[in-house]
Amino acid sequence: MKRAVQAFDGDLPTLQKHAQILFACRACPTVAGTPVSGVVPFARILLLGQAPGPREQEANKPFAYTAGRRLFRWFEGIGFSEESFRSTVYIAAVIRCFPGRAQTGGDRVPSEEEIARCSLHLEREIRILNPGLIIAVGTLAAQQFLPSAPLAELVGRVHRVTRFDHTTDLIVLPHPSGRSTWTNRPQNRALLEESLRLIATHPAATSLVQR
Repeated sequence: MKRAVQAFDGDLPTLQKHAQILFACRACPTVAGTPVSGVVPFARILLLGQAPGPREQEANKPFAYTAGRRLFRWFEGIGFSEESFRSTVYIAAVIRCFPGRAQTGGDRVPSEEEIARCSLHLEREIRILNPGLIIAVGTLAAQQFLPSAPLAELVGRVHRVTRFDHTTDLIVLPHPSGRSTWTNRPQNRALLEESLRLIATHPAATSLVQR
């Protein structure tokens, strides 16, 4: 029997209790996997992706395959190793379970209902961690904080956002999927490099151990 996600009721749990709630969640009958997240206590940065893929599900680790290799190459380019990033940044996703394959190929985009259910996990995380910086990876992640807009209008700048009564900085990155050709254009690549520069120089990034 599917269990409903425990709603946030104002009684803020500890991060350890939140992790127990998160990994036990079986609220979405339409997904193909179980929750995957990179839980890091006292993280000052929260990274939000779209959803884990099948390889992440198998490894029980976010960004564990092709998209992850590309993402961590970007971060290594600004001096942050994958090891230091994973140990200091809380890695979450719009939904935490592999949604399954789309009929047209690729991973299925999460439904509005799945996003709404899983947003309760994100709410607790933001309230517990009070992150100084949120990194949104891809359009769907950015839409959890900003109005819909072309990536070229979102990448390459710092946005001041408020979500769940918490005001913080948000920096948007394009999705690192190998299927994406967005960064092939020189002007888009320049926007990506500016976002990475802004992450590297942000005060919250001092928690990252440089190579």
